[in-house]
Amino acid sequence: MKLESSPATAQNAGARLKVLLVDDNPTFLATVSKTLGLLPRVTVVGQALDGAQALAMAQRLQPDLMLLDIVMPGMTGLEVAQAMQAWHTAPKVLFLTMHDNDAYRAAAKKLGALGLVGKANFVADLLPILLSLSPVGLEAAP
Repeated sequence: MKLESSPATAQNAGARLKVLLVDDNPTFLATVSKTLGLLPRVTVVGQALDGAQALAMAQRLQPDLMLLDIVMPGMTGLEVAQAMQAWHTAPKVLFLTMHDNDAYRAAAKKLGALGLVGKANFVADLLPILLSLSPVGLEAAP
């Protein structure tokens, strides 16, 4: 799968990848945020606990990438991604989920997402994708 760099990271080699985290599990949000904090060219710009909050924060914060849970109360991650398709400039979407199955993978692909990463393996699966989004790499801090 070929992944394109976002305009923000492509324009400036020193730019940071701005990431919005969306999950209804605050413990998982904290874990992902801490993990991404080890990458010097990644900035977590916000954390949302539901779909409506995610849409509002994405419009306000203009992230390059949204890491989005699929199964959440109220608006699902798939519905969030679908709503953002109408935006002139929407963040790239990568789904993080405990429910890794063919139906969700197909839905993610149909919505133009970068992919779907299982929460159980998010570190091993997420880092290569983040590396592909940055032209200079996102090497971990020493």
